[in-house]
Amino acid sequence: MVILTLNCGSSSAKYQVYDWDAQDVLAVGVVERVTMAGSFITHNAKGKEEYTVNQDCPNHTDAVNLIIKTLTDPKYGVITDMNVIKAVGHRVVHGGDKFTKSVIVDDTVMKTLDEVKDLGPLHNPANIMGIEAAKKVLPKVPHCAIMDTAWHQTMPPESYLYAVPYEWYEKYGVRRYGFHGTSFLYTAKRASVLLGKDPYKTNLIICHLGNGASVNAVKDGTSFDTSMGITPLEGLIMGTRSGDADLAMPFYVMRKTGMSPAEMETALNKKSGLLGVTGQYTDRRDIQKAVLAGDKRAALAQDMEAYRVKKYIGGYQAALGRVDALVFTAGVGEFAVFMRKKILDGLEGIGIVYDPAKNDLAHTRNTETLISKPESKIPVYIIPTDEELVMTEDAYALMAGTYDVHTKFTYSFQSKDYVNKGRAEGLKAELVKNPELASIIAKAK
Repeated sequence: MVILTLNCGSSSAKYQVYDWDAQDVLAVGVVERVTMAGSFITHNAKGKEEYTVNQDCPNHTDAVNLIIKTLTDPKYGVITDMNVIKAVGHRVVHGGDKFTKSVIVDDTVMKTLDEVKDLGPLHNPANIMGIEAAKKVLPKVPHCAIMDTAWHQTMPPESYLYAVPYEWYEKYGVRRYGFHGTSFLYTAKRASVLLGKDPYKTNLIICHLGNGASVNAVKDGTSFDTSMGITPLEGLIMGTRSGDADLAMPFYVMRKTGMSPAEMETALNKKSGLLGVTGQYTDRRDIQKAVLAGDKRAALAQDMEAYRVKKYIGGYQAALGRVDALVFTAGVGEFAVFMRKKILDGLEGIGIVYDPAKNDLAHTRNTETLISKPESKIPVYIIPTDEELVMTEDAYALMAGTYDVHTKFTYSFQSKDYVNKGRAEGLKAELVKNPELASIIAKAK
């Protein structure tokens, strides 16, 4: 039995193929430049060489068709019969406050997603197109929507409401929704395993740091507060997003420059953040190279980003009262040693003491690591996220009729004995090259 997961963006369609019976990933890939000239697919199947082919995909239906064609290719594919695909899981960025868990897509769900698409104008239209396209190609299997916002529906009103006219919330749904929920769900459950604690008695601060980035305060195993807001623009400094800023600032700049609201929205979402400060970089690796070469604006951007994360960590510690662990995840959180150093330096006063040597060793997606010193009151873990696995398990459970909201549902990765087969194989090879990595592998208590 195979579960297909799709993550459709405005110009891309990422996918994963999972063999449920073997509990293993068969293939991952992405179609890029969807709706644009020069579309191509990059496909990586287990035990096979990477496959790339150019093919125009003027719409998401064409992209999904290309994915299916690739999956069944005699040489590079991983399945011979489309009938083995029993469910499709779709990432949906914004579900508003209408969904507290993943759902099987039907006409009512599609109508609701259309109603809330104005809350996620940069993401939801593409998510909806991806679902519609996949349903045309695979009409006989259940399609499941996995909402980024669902995880955060446990936040209390004091966390999610803004101090604006209350009728804006009542009439237009103006409130904090939060994102990266699938990633936070996975890392929160894994952190509880590593700590040896009941997940619903565990308090965490989780930093999901990538091109998009947010921090989540987890109280008693559920989302209590998060840095992103009604859209993914609020909070941390990101690759091209400004994060927190004075709400009056855009109006001031619009008066000065004559920019339209649409132009300002584009500037704050696509021309700000690290790109805005450096003038040319969004990738933290490029910024680090520029810093080492003496680029002052790159150094400033790095300092600004780290300082913003540091402020959220301190604020969420105050909000939670007790913190059982600090967790880093996503691309930057998992690999950017220099960014973690900047964030963690100086946190000894709030009980977070990391080991620089351990931090230097931790740049892997193949295992969970512990980089704090023994005397640290709050342990610091790096937990590689696995959003696709959450999507896969939700889709399977929805198909089987066993699914429920995460507080009443147990995932495979909540077991102390859980092993990701692909990552375990990768770790073996990595330990041959870097045996010292074994010294920081986190063990479940």
